Amino acid sequence: MSDVKYYAHSGSPRNRSDWQLLSDHLDAVEGLARNRAAPLGLGAAAGIAGRLHDLGKYDPEFDRVLRGENVRVDHSTAGGRVLMERAPPQMRAVAEAIAYVILGHHAGLPDKTNSTGGSLDERVKRVAAVLDPANEAHLTVDFNAIAVELIQRVRRDPQKQGFDFSVAVRMVFSALVDADFRDTETFYSAHEGRGQDRDWPNLQSHLPDLRTHFDAYMTSFDTPSDLNRLRTDILTHVRSKAAMPPGLFTLSVPTGGGKTLTSLGFALDHAVLHGHTRIIYAIPYTSIIDQTAQTFRKVLGDEMVLEHHSAIEIEAGNEADREKDRLAMEDWAAPVVVTTTVQLFESLFAARTSRCRKLHNIAGAVIVLDEAQCLPRKLLLSTLAMIDTLAAQYGCTILLCTATQPAFDSANLKEGGLSLEGRELAPDLNHLSAALRRVQIVQGGEMDDTVLLAALDLAPQSFVIVNSRKHALDLYNAAQKAGLAGMVHLSTRQYPAQRRRIIAQIKQRLAAGKPCRLIATSLIEAGVDLDFPCGWRAEAGLDSVIQAAGRVNREGKRPLADARLTVFTAPENKAPPEVESLAQAMRSTAGRFPDLLVPQAVRDWFEAVYWRAGIKRLDPLGLKAKFVFGGNETNFAFREVATAYQMVDSPMVPVIIQVEPTAQEAVEKLDKPWERSGTLARALQIYTVQIPAKARDTLHRNGKGTFAAPKLRGDQFFVLTDASLYHEEFGLWWEQADYLAADQMVV
Repeated sequence: MSDVKYYAHSGSPRNRSDWQLLSDHLDAVEGLARNRAAPLGLGAAAGIAGRLHDLGKYDPEFDRVLRGENVRVDHSTAGGRVLMERAPPQMRAVAEAIAYVILGHHAGLPDKTNSTGGSLDERVKRVAAVLDPANEAHLTVDFNAIAVELIQRVRRDPQKQGFDFSVAVRMVFSALVDADFRDTETFYSAHEGRGQDRDWPNLQSHLPDLRTHFDAYMTSFDTPSDLNRLRTDILTHVRSKAAMPPGLFTLSVPTGGGKTLTSLGFALDHAVLHGHTRIIYAIPYTSIIDQTAQTFRKVLGDEMVLEHHSAIEIEAGNEADREKDRLAMEDWAAPVVVTTTVQLFESLFAARTSRCRKLHNIAGAVIVLDEAQCLPRKLLLSTLAMIDTLAAQYGCTILLCTATQPAFDSANLKEGGLSLEGRELAPDLNHLSAALRRVQIVQGGEMDDTVLLAALDLAPQSFVIVNSRKHALDLYNAAQKAGLAGMVHLSTRQYPAQRRRIIAQIKQRLAAGKPCRLIATSLIEAGVDLDFPCGWRAEAGLDSVIQAAGRVNREGKRPLADARLTVFTAPENKAPPEVESLAQAMRSTAGRFPDLLVPQAVRDWFEAVYWRAGIKRLDPLGLKAKFVFGGNETNFAFREVATAYQMVDSPMVPVIIQVEPTAQEAVEKLDKPWERSGTLARALQIYTVQIPAKARDTLHRNGKGTFAAPKLRGDQFFVLTDASLYHEEFGLWWEQADYLAADQMVV
């Protein structure tokens, strides 16, 4: 055995006494990964992945990397290659499963095969570097133990085997990535004398207090009304079912029935009885999560809730070892996580380390999907397959909340539907629909902006919801020019902290009877409790229209005859193709049902949109079939699926708006090496606007924004440097970037 010492991470450049030995790192990551995956029944698989993940650092050339030389050494392939070489033929699929994990722990999960040269097959075929014989000390592998674990995570149904197996690989990958990150963080934090990221409280140990807080909060609603009494009845009914076995549930309660707090009460009670480790509340990506997170903090306490709007994270998957602990990677270790469906499901289908780190913490959670029917149709079958696997194999209870009725039950959705029979938590939907009726939906026909402005002029307190940020901004500007009082614009162009203030101002104006005319996109259709006398909604799917109707007469204080939502066609602002197809189905339903709020009308629309759509519309890219398991060999397309599984058609990236002192202070801390990236990302997310990737490139190219502290943080924190592009009334106007850049060149 060689007397040469091999290291995982470097310390002082001239004295190696504070460098981390490679054997110590491998032992530590093995233990951490095993502990993270053991509750999932995958401890042995994650342990061996941890032991072998950095085996390639036994290449003598890697020492040059640690010395700071500009050389590239592929250290992440060796462990997977050795594992596959030593696996008995009958264990090839087991070896491949762990090889995906090891090869992906820097660059992200690879495809089994593709044309890029970065696939698993291509990488293990390359000429291998000669490793020091010291690596042999780590090569005792119990393939049988790993195989037993993986088999238990794969159902016998041939239609589900490949997908189940791929999710098991993802969970092992997550455990490895988190373990590697933690050990690296611990080493460098000690070396540089800085604190580590926060440790979150344990949900189970705090559940008695959390339930007490919840009950106290609910009793604080002492305003007697028929509506509040009905909400209390719904809550009591749902909580009475918390003892039912974990798995899939539906909660079908019309808008205004108190779904948010009811689902939280059920989640707390269910977690007490069944040992769930956390609660994850996911809201549609087009909506605002601010209000829900604020409510949960008020009920449960600030220290219990992680509010994860959008990821400030490195885009490339090739982060250097030295920088692992600089990454703003959320691990969702908080007792309660409030996030979006984009974050949840794009992470579950991701390949990048930064997004996959959290997956093992999703296992064992109560997951509440608010407005579940908003899941994109083109990704529906793969998304439902993931929901099914999490519930069946990873101890998750998943609550599908809708204001209408279950859209994804296998009794109606024959291809890939979920088994939901007998799992409804709410009382009779027909009764609730009648009892919670507070608004009428009427058809307004074509209404251009001139007609809309005339209608707004006659309605001092009202709203208009349109289908694009551009239309919202154009209509708002026209209303301002027309001199309409109390105009308010709400858009995802504004950063969350400002949106919170705007929503608070809206509520104040409505309560005081002052003019309040709101122009918005669909972001107010879920997660925002507003109560207007009337409103207008551009044609969209019936689910969106019903959600918009929930912002009219929400508290039932006005006569039904006076509370109207008018659905209109915007001739000058055509809806996007996907929205138009949903609107077309709504028009067809409206032709058969004058009252769009009756359950029969909703069922008619769902039948057209989902139940008769077929696989070509619900999985047009065939993502569900990209994970093939042939008994003794796998063919998993992790990278291909991650690229294709995009809930938002145009990739969105974050821009930090530093117009407030708190945001400015956090941005200044980015230059301080002792400040944690995760902590700063958490602080900055409420000052972040998501914009198209090409738009951010334009800002960068024209000198309107820059990546802060790039040597320390990489390309994680993009900060707007030209404050003139951000307007308090309507947010970030990135379309100006090219014009202003050209204009500034004119002398």
